[in-house]
Amino acid sequence: MSITSRNIRIDLMRGISILLVLFHHFNIAYRLDDTSLSRIFGWDVIRAVARNGNYGVTMFFVISGYLITTNANRRWNGLANIHAEAFYGLRAARILPSLFLLLISVNMLALSGIEIFQNHSPNGTPPSFWTVNLASLTFWMNVLISRDGWVNYPLGVLWSLSVEEVFYLTFPILCIVFRRESRLVAFWIVIIIIGPLYRLMCQGSEDGFLYAYFACFDGIAIGCCTALLAKRVSLHGPKLTILQAVVMIAMVSLYLFRPIGQTNVLGVTAMALGTALLLLGTYYRPSSFFVERSRTVAVLGWFGKLSYELYLFHLIVLGAMRSIFSPRAVTGDEKLVLLVCFLLFSAGLSVLIARLYAEPLNRNIRLRLFGRRTEIIPAQQL
Repeated sequence: MSITSRNIRIDLMRGISILLVLFHHFNIAYRLDDTSLSRIFGWDVIRAVARNGNYGVTMFFVISGYLITTNANRRWNGLANIHAEAFYGLRAARILPSLFLLLISVNMLALSGIEIFQNHSPNGTPPSFWTVNLASLTFWMNVLISRDGWVNYPLGVLWSLSVEEVFYLTFPILCIVFRRESRLVAFWIVIIIIGPLYRLMCQGSEDGFLYAYFACFDGIAIGCCTALLAKRVSLHGPKLTILQAVVMIAMVSLYLFRPIGQTNVLGVTAMALGTALLLLGTYYRPSSFFVERSRTVAVLGWFGKLSYELYLFHLIVLGAMRSIFSPRAVTGDEKLVLLVCFLLFSAGLSVLIARLYAEPLNRNIRLRLFGRRTEIIPAQQL
C-alpha cells in the first residue's frame, strides 16, 4: 500500500465505529423505546445496539495504535529511527486545530447562556472553564471526569482523546528507548495484560473500568502489536475470508448479547483482539471489487474519513437539539426525525469543519514545519 493512499477497509471500520457512538449518545438523550424502530425490531434489539457504544471507542483505540505504528514504521524505515519532533508536529497539526475550535465554540455557547454547554458537577461545585480547558488541552479530561463527574456535556468526548494523546506523547519515547521491536512488543504485552486486571479492580466505578488510562491502553497496545505482526504473518485467500467471517460473528454477538457493564473485563480485550484480526485482513487485502463498488461501504467509509470531526462536534449538535426539543416533550417517531436530523447536521458540520478549516490548517502547519518533504505525508489520517 502506498504511503499516500487510504485504506477503504479501515475507513469502513471507522465509519461503523463512529455511527455506533453517535447512535449510543442519541439514545441516551432521546430513548427510542416508543418508536417504530422498537415496534419493528423490538426494544431489546434497539437497546442492544445502542447500549454498547463504548465498544466503538475500543475499536478506534486499536485502529489508532495500528495506524500510528504502521505509518511511523514506513515513514522512518523502522521505529528505532523515529524523529520525535516530526512525530509530535504531525500529531499536533492533525489534532489541535479541531480541538481548539471545539473549545472556542463550547466556551462561546456557554457564555451566551445556553445551559447545556455550561459546566456542571454532579459531585460538587462546577469547575471553572479555565480548569476544563486546561484539562482538555493537557489531556487529563478523563481524570477530571473521574474526580468531578461529567463536567461539560459536549466536552465529555475528550476523555478518549486524553487516552490517545498520552499514547502519542509516549510513543516516540518508547521507540527511542527500547529501539528493538521485540522489546517494544514485550512492553505492549505487559500493557495488554494490565488492561483487564485494571478493569477487574475498578468494577465498582464506571469511570475506572471504562475511561481510565489503563482501562484503555490495552486496546492501543493491541493495535501497535498488530501493525508489527502484519509484516510477519501471511493471511490470504479462503483462510483470511473464513477467519474474518468468524471474527465478525463473534464481535457482533458480543456487542449485541453482552452489555459492556457486565463484560468489560475481558469483553474490551476481546473486541480489541477482534478489531486487530480485521486489521490484519486490511493489510493483506486493502480493497476488493465488492468493497470499491458497494454504495453502503462508500457511505460508511465517508463517515469513517470524517470520524475525528464527527466525534468531536456531534455533541454540540445533539446539545443544541436537546435545548430546542426537550427530550421530555418529544415522543414516538418524532425521535426518528430528530435522529435523521442529528446524523445529517453532524455530518454536514463535520464536512464544513474538515474541508474549510481543519484540513487546510493541517496542511499549512505541516508545510511550515517540514516544507514539502513527501515523507511527512500520512498513509491514513487519524
